[in-house]
Amino acid sequence: MLEITSEMSKLKSLVKSTLYPIYERRLLANLDLANTPEHIALILDGNRRWSRENPSPTGDTSSQRGHQAGAEKILELLNWCEETEIRVVTLWLLSSDNLNRDPEELASLYRIITETVAKLQSTRRWQIHPMGSFEALPSDLQNQLRQVEKRTSGIDGITVNVAVAYGGRLEIVDAVKRFLDEEGAKGKSLDEIKREISAEVIGRYIYTAGQPDPELVIRTSGEQRLSGFLLWQSHQSEFYFCEAYWPDFRKVDFLRALRSYAQRVRRLGR
Repeated sequence: MLEITSEMSKLKSLVKSTLYPIYERRLLANLDLANTPEHIALILDGNRRWSRENPSPTGDTSSQRGHQAGAEKILELLNWCEETEIRVVTLWLLSSDNLNRDPEELASLYRIITETVAKLQSTRRWQIHPMGSFEALPSDLQNQLRQVEKRTSGIDGITVNVAVAYGGRLEIVDAVKRFLDEEGAKGKSLDEIKREISAEVIGRYIYTAGQPDPELVIRTSGEQRLSGFLLWQSHQSEFYFCEAYWPDFRKVDFLRALRSYAQRVRRLGR
């Protein structure tokens, strides 16, 4: 019985490896690139569950292994984005809420993020824009994030927003604080500042100021919530929830998300 099960598993894998490339090409050929998003945002969820449910040959089910597998998927994703002419990608690598995790897991996460950002920079293909509450991060990671933004500034490629220690509520609070600090430094009174405040004004101080808002937000792992991701920017976004854990996210899944978006009627409040 075990031998039969093993052979069936091998047969399924063979069928998938043969058919999926054909399906990918068909999806891509039928995709209207004039109707794909300019900016997509992704909640890269499910790394730890993937590791627990897919042990390594040595039995490793650690969260570190899951996070590493998820990090390695990012380069693939950005290649797919280039192929489909997406111009801005926002990746949520670490939530501000996650900073309460076990110190050992956080240390491995910081290392993986450091290595991932260095890889993105080394390609010289993309403009990297880190965003988040960096003061909560180790100083060496803070410095690296600031340096990578300087070193990739001006590159004519996809803008990659790397959200680290990011929380949507914190972003809005930071934006309001920066607005108040800037206006207060001009010597304006509280009443004058209150008269000037508006959604348009606050929008100039969010982390993605100057960029288009994401038309499509994708979350992997089957969870159907935003968890505070891009609260300000996603007010008119379309959402796509994928069952696959992030390390298992395939090009087929990506193209299906774009196809779903292209088939929707966007009313934009009208």
